[in-house]
Amino acid sequence: MRIHHTHLWRRPLAALAVTAVAFSLVACSGGNPAGGNTGTAAISADGTDDGTTLTLWTRAPLEKQANLLVAAYNASHKNQVKLTVVPNDDYVAKVGAAAGTKSLPDLFAADIVYVPNWVSQGLFQDITANIDSLSYKATINQGHLSAGTMDGKEYVLPFVLDLSMLFWNKDLFKAAGLDPDKAPATMAEYVADAKAVQGLGKPGVYGTATGLNCGGCLVFTWFPSIWASGKQVMNDAGTESLLNSDTAKSVYAAWQDMWSAGAVLPSSQDEAGATWTAGFTEGKVGLMFYPATLLSSTSGFDFGVAGIPGVDGGVSTFVGGDGIGISKDSTKAGQAWNFLAWMMSDAAQVEVLAKDNDVVSRSDLANNKYAAADPRLVTINEVAGKGDTPYSVNFQQAYNAVGSPWVTMIRNAVLNNTNTVDADNEEITAILQQ
Repeated sequence: MRIHHTHLWRRPLAALAVTAVAFSLVACSGGNPAGGNTGTAAISADGTDDGTTLTLWTRAPLEKQANLLVAAYNASHKNQVKLTVVPNDDYVAKVGAAAGTKSLPDLFAADIVYVPNWVSQGLFQDITANIDSLSYKATINQGHLSAGTMDGKEYVLPFVLDLSMLFWNKDLFKAAGLDPDKAPATMAEYVADAKAVQGLGKPGVYGTATGLNCGGCLVFTWFPSIWASGKQVMNDAGTESLLNSDTAKSVYAAWQDMWSAGAVLPSSQDEAGATWTAGFTEGKVGLMFYPATLLSSTSGFDFGVAGIPGVDGGVSTFVGGDGIGISKDSTKAGQAWNFLAWMMSDAAQVEVLAKDNDVVSRSDLANNKYAAADPRLVTINEVAGKGDTPYSVNFQQAYNAVGSPWVTMIRNAVLNNTNTVDADNEEITAILQQ
């Protein structure tokens, strides 16, 4: 299994269900098959820095990192990048409309779950030769590279990585009589710790939280428990769901146990993604599976970070985030590559991203001077190498759309405690095979 998503949980899913269809129609009308925009012959190894103005689009969840990268690039180059930050719920439609009218920006980032589809639609230029020329190519996050590779050609690089990690509130652990420096190593320990925090009886405090009406939240945070247990969620082709394994059922049972015990934040039942992390951020949740990108913005209490545990041990993570490439409509490929090449350099990865406590996209830079100052960031970088990014052309419809069969499966298993996992799994496979 290779590739997939990050800030899916923060996107209004109803909008996606509609705009994904609209995008498909618009993009198809553009008539640009993948591989039709090679672009690489005229791009030098370092690209061109001649004072050109470049345009770049990104989604709102990555605004902080995008602003930092663009500011640092503009301060050190003749070229200047003009950044446009687009609200989550508008991004897919905006890209689709621009693709149909040949007005895409020079560079645009894409939630990793959309990269395979947008590559197949021919929205990115082929930058294979340039990526292959990078001396550190083998250290670039392979999930993101795989997401942007089709028929042996490479179209995107990682823009910003986001990982799902286990965060726990050390203050609440200590109050509950738990070891504040020890993360749960199995799902059973996770359940026990959540119940212990719940047992404090503190007003407004709950053991754990999640987004039970948010398909993106659930794949981001529950798939890793299956991977950590040595199992897969889909076949390699992304056409068959394997979410009815005994391992997967054990994960659902653990959450059903916590829900029945009242140890899950009640609003998790209807949480569709907009506020799914708020309880922990406010210090009201004992432990939860949480985005690594929120490390630097979570404050006010002491917390630990670990990989997401499997049923009987092991750790894993969902390697999400956004990829970025040169659009099919750009006539400034050389200058655009200059930005991409710099973005992957030590100067950007370490002195911009790592300095801000963000995850780097190159494994050879994981143990940098900034990460060394915060053991939690070292842990995040280490777990990144044990993660996965699943791939399916129909991922959105099967998992993230409103009322997807994946969301139905989890709600049935956790909230309703029904024995319908096998039937619901068949529904997921049916969508994957469309």
